[in-house]
Amino acid sequence: MAEYINPNALGDLEENVVSINRVTKVVKGGRRLRFSALVIVGDRNGHVGFGTGKAQEVPEAIRKAVEDAKRHLIKVPTVGTTIPHQVLGVDGGGKVLLKPASEGSGVAAGGSTRPIMELAGIPDVTAKSLGSSTAVNVVRATFDGLKNLKEAKVVAALRGVSLGE
Repeated sequence: MAEYINPNALGDLEENVVSINRVTKVVKGGRRLRFSALVIVGDRNGHVGFGTGKAQEVPEAIRKAVEDAKRHLIKVPTVGTTIPHQVLGVDGGGKVLLKPASEGSGVAAGGSTRPIMELAGIPDVTAKSLGSSTAVNVVRATFDGLKNLKEAKVVAALRGVSLGE
């Protein structure tokens, strides 16, 4: 389980609404309309989170999603301006391949992965969505990949070797 990150300690968090879906529930009297929002929050300094919210009005759904995202912040390890190593994130039908990129190459990612990388403060990364194109699945798969990133010193400690070897 990842450690809890206090959003109040991070200062100003930016938010980005990735998608808003209109969902309906069929009841005896007709259809009930609600809105579902998917939001990314981050400080552009290695902390990023996503959340979902559902309500009868769009602003309320976004507010709930932002609160949820702040509760689920993660710390993303970086090496210079990119990620430490290649990783494949999987969640449900969504698969996202994240690869380090050379400095100055920018964020080569589409759809829902781009705002995650930008709000995490990773300016150089390449990403490819391989599975489902649904926004929620892509976001969850991207976060799975980011959670599986490990710094070199952590891997060395797990293997019981020093970084020089």
